[in-house]
Amino acid sequence: MKKVVLENGLTILFEHKEGNAVVVEIMVNVGSNDEKPDERGLSHFLEHMLFEGTTKRPTNHLISNEIESLGGEFNAYTTNERTNYYVKIVKKHFGKAIEILGDILQHSEFKQEFIDKEKKVVLKEIDMADDEPRYFQWLLFHKTLFTKHPAGNATHGDRKIVTNLSKEKTMAYFHKHYTPANMTIAIVGDVTNWKNIVKEHFGAMQGSAPRRKKVREPVKKRSVVKKARKNITSTYMILGFLTQSQPHPDTFPLEVINGILGRGQSGRMFTEIRSKRALAYEVGTEHVAERSFGYFTIYASVDKKNVKTTKKVVLEELRKLQHVTTKDLKEAKDYLEGEFLLEIDDTQKRSSQLLFWEQVGDANKMNEYVRKIRKVSVADVKRVAKKYFKNHVMIVVEGK
Repeated sequence: MKKVVLENGLTILFEHKEGNAVVVEIMVNVGSNDEKPDERGLSHFLEHMLFEGTTKRPTNHLISNEIESLGGEFNAYTTNERTNYYVKIVKKHFGKAIEILGDILQHSEFKQEFIDKEKKVVLKEIDMADDEPRYFQWLLFHKTLFTKHPAGNATHGDRKIVTNLSKEKTMAYFHKHYTPANMTIAIVGDVTNWKNIVKEHFGAMQGSAPRRKKVREPVKKRSVVKKARKNITSTYMILGFLTQSQPHPDTFPLEVINGILGRGQSGRMFTEIRSKRALAYEVGTEHVAERSFGYFTIYASVDKKNVKTTKKVVLEELRKLQHVTTKDLKEAKDYLEGEFLLEIDDTQKRSSQLLFWEQVGDANKMNEYVRKIRKVSVADVKRVAKKYFKNHVMIVVEGK
């Protein structure tokens, strides 16, 4: 992997990968965690706006058609920590991908008609989130787990704030955060002259990275249970704990625990909750370790009458981690290694991983993931489980 920083502060990550495809993915270091109370939803809203039209390509169709007519893929996504735009295309069109991304990131036209149109789209997304129980449970979980940290706020934003967004406020937020020093470009593929091509289309950009306020979520002093009712058949539940952000060393034992408990249909949670007891339709675990926050969750889709029993089994399985064996560890590590290597074999997922690791410290750390997983010991798993799996947040979205 090669890393270059241009004079204007723009970082370029390049990794050569044989094949027909090249991916160009741009990460802007801004997400919902960076929003002030009166800006909630602006990061996500900007992601929508940048596909609407530029001076050179005044319509959404002209932007997307230039990539899609070549068989390529053009998309974007917003998280708590970042906003990413990517193009996956045949490598001979690499220059076209860079040029179009440079165009939307520097020359987008924030016409009032575009703003009014995208407000309607985003407001519909907000309404749909409330109607989708699987998504709603995660929104409620974040809001309950993070009472101080902005990770408690929904990425799609606040309905009232989105409704009242002005052109001036939208552009001010854009100019503050969409600067070269606040952006990283990842290129993965079999291409050459990448530095000069990026410099040609992004070298004139100016602007420094905004300061980021650090907020630490206080440790939970007691467990919290939140319930909501929906007109649905199933009941959805999440039981989760505050953990650590990257690059804290405890994130790797937590990854191994995730492998022990949640690896598909052979993980302990699936085996005990579904296979043996038939308490749930869907069972899984998730470990999240971002730049400024982290958590570990167990989630399930159950009948309302099975919530208490399922919770009891979950907590018992967490206690059993104190008796984990070297065999358990080996199986979890093999699973995590295989899953990770298969993921980064995909060109687009590899570019996203490079950007993630660059944001949390250093893109080169991506290649250390497997080694650090392999170093986790039985003692590490026991220590970390005892340290973090204390006071939990439990969300129950009840059906009929």
